[in-house]
Amino acid sequence: MTGPLRPTLDASVYLDEPAWLAERERIWFGQWILVGRAEDVPDPGDRLVADVAGESVLIVRDDEDDLHAFANVCRHRGAQLVDPSGPACGNVGAMIRCPYHAWSYGYDGALRRAPFLDAAALPDIHLATWSVDTWGGFVFVHAGEPGTSLSDQLGAVVDRTVRYPLAQLRRGVTLTYEVAANWKILAENYNECYHCGPVHPELCDLVPLFRRGGGGLDWPDGIPHRDGAWTFTTTGTTTRQPFPGLDDAELVRHKGELVYPNLLLSLSADHVAAFRLAPRGPGATTVICDLLFHPDAISADDFDPSDASELWDLVNRQDWAICESVQRGMQSRSWQGGWFAPMEDDAADIAVWYERAMRQAGAP
Repeated sequence: MTGPLRPTLDASVYLDEPAWLAERERIWFGQWILVGRAEDVPDPGDRLVADVAGESVLIVRDDEDDLHAFANVCRHRGAQLVDPSGPACGNVGAMIRCPYHAWSYGYDGALRRAPFLDAAALPDIHLATWSVDTWGGFVFVHAGEPGTSLSDQLGAVVDRTVRYPLAQLRRGVTLTYEVAANWKILAENYNECYHCGPVHPELCDLVPLFRRGGGGLDWPDGIPHRDGAWTFTTTGTTTRQPFPGLDDAELVRHKGELVYPNLLLSLSADHVAAFRLAPRGPGATTVICDLLFHPDAISADDFDPSDASELWDLVNRQDWAICESVQRGMQSRSWQGGWFAPMEDDAADIAVWYERAMRQAGAP
């Protein structure tokens, strides 16, 4: 494949604290961000605590089956309502009760009780509200008043994944990683297969076309496996049944989607790998990889997801190691920016998306 090289983003965008602080305001607090799955909060009073670029967010389901999202901070003296170092999921009980002075809020975030204060004269105080919406069983939040709907932000991804029963799927395995690399390096790595040959020999045995570096592949229609293989497992097969309703290509091909800014989807015929990027700063990212399966498969007596999780864990660790190498290399005084090769057009599109997102939010 021939064509012009395209420049990457400047090194400072991956390394510098000021760039990270600008991203927090303009991307992580200015767009819809994935925080979990609807199955994390199935019943009234159930709650989920998630970190969004350093902000702790509390999601609660109410008695009408609606979700609410709030800053995880009491309006009284600023204590955190739920300790984010504890379990991410739980139940708040009848009300959201602050552990410091027992100020208590309804599922809608309104102050309901405060010790030694007359209930009839409580001030009109409400937890700081975030917007919340769902798609495909995924829960997204937005720190402010959204300028665009979740559906608009998702765009064509909704149509391209319409036959996968995403909302019905349930978590079978969770793999969590702490990666010493900028979240954009991880997204760029996910969005190209130029690296697959050198980095992922086992994956290329399963999907031989990946050895071509990603050029000339029909990504929207999916990538075929080797003869006799049809899913992302250690053998390329499994005893689990394919999802009902897939078309002929989806039954034997692998699809991938990068849902900006922090959801990476890899879709196989019998399971879906959903990666959530949770940046901790310019050089640190927590990656949560959920392997999602059909409920019928999970309920089977012989359910064993290890054929998928072993392959994914191997491929993931190969990716994180090379991404950490990139992060270290970018700190060299000799590297101010690099180049995307022609077959890395998708990765280059991340740079285009990033610059557009920052400009639209008012960044220079």
